[in-house]
Amino acid sequence: MFVLIAKALLSGALIVAIAEIGKRQPALAALVASLPLVSILGMILLWNGRPDAENMAHHAEATFWYVLPSLPMFLLIPALLRSGVNFWLSLLAGCVLTFLLYIGMTTIGPRFGLRL
Repeated sequence: MFVLIAKALLSGALIVAIAEIGKRQPALAALVASLPLVSILGMILLWNGRPDAENMAHHAEATFWYVLPSLPMFLLIPALLRSGVNFWLSLLAGCVLTFLLYIGMTTIGPRFGLRL
């Protein structure tokens, strides 16, 4: 139980740190947020729970392919905000776009040999 709480606290601390940095230096916060810290932490915890090289390789590769459909969100949101759309609607549109692209990735990816 302690390990689970520690994982949650560490994850929360990362999010809070990014938000606090972003108040003063948005570009630095974006850099920290873009670092694969969560992915690295997840891989470490996954490896500790199940030290299986093939499982880890599949996880890392799938993470790469799932990052790709999320990237357009980071272009859509600023475009909408700069054109006067409010934050919450811009965020919702970005999330919907990402969701649709994830569906596309899971539907189309296996046709091209991607194991997702």
